Amino acid sequence: MRSPNGFSLVETVISLGVLTAGLLGAAAVLAQGMQKMTSSPGDVVTTQKAAEAIETVFAARDSHTLTWAQIRNVHGYSGSDNGIFLDGPQSLRLPGADGVVNTTDDGDVETVTYPGPDQMIGTADDTTRVLDKYTREITIRDVPNENGALRSITVTVTYQTGAVLKTYTLTTYISNFA
Repeated sequence: MRSPNGFSLVETVISLGVLTAGLLGAAAVLAQGMQKMTSSPGDVVTTQKAAEAIETVFAARDSHTLTWAQIRNVHGYSGSDNGIFLDGPQSLRLPGADGVVNTTDDGDVETVTYPGPDQMIGTADDTTRVLDKYTREITIRDVPNENGALRSITVTVTYQTGAVLKTYTLTTYISNFA
C-alpha cells in the first residue's frame, strides 16, 4: 500500500538507478555514433582508393599496357616475382606514366578535396587534405592449381583516425585473358 506522503526513499533510489543506467547507455550510443561519424570520410577514401587500385590493374591488362608477367609484385611470394608492383605498404601516390598505382614511377602523395560548410564542392570554402596518413599495399599471388593463369589481387588500405588504426581490404581475381 502506498504511503499518503508520496514515494518512499527506496522507491526513489531504485528509480534514480534505472534512470542513470538508461542515461549512461544513451551516452555510450551517442559517443559511438560520433566516433563513426568522424571516421566516415576516411572510410569512403579507403574504399575508393582500394577499388581504384584494382581498376587500374584491370585497365592496364585490358589495354595491354602491362604484360601478364608484369602483373606481379617486385619480390612477391618467391622473393623474385619480377613484377612491377612494389611490395609492402606504400603511400597513396598519384599513378605515374604507366597509369598504375604502387609502382616505381608513381608521383606525389594524393590529395582529396572535401566540401566546406556550404556542403558544395568547387566553392571557396572547400578544404584539401593530403592523404599522407594513408598507406596502400597491393599483393598479387598466383592461385594454386591454375597453372599461372589466375591471380588474386589483395589491396589493403590503412589509415589512422584518432587513436584507432583502421584497415580496409579488398580481394579480387584476375585472369591472363584480356
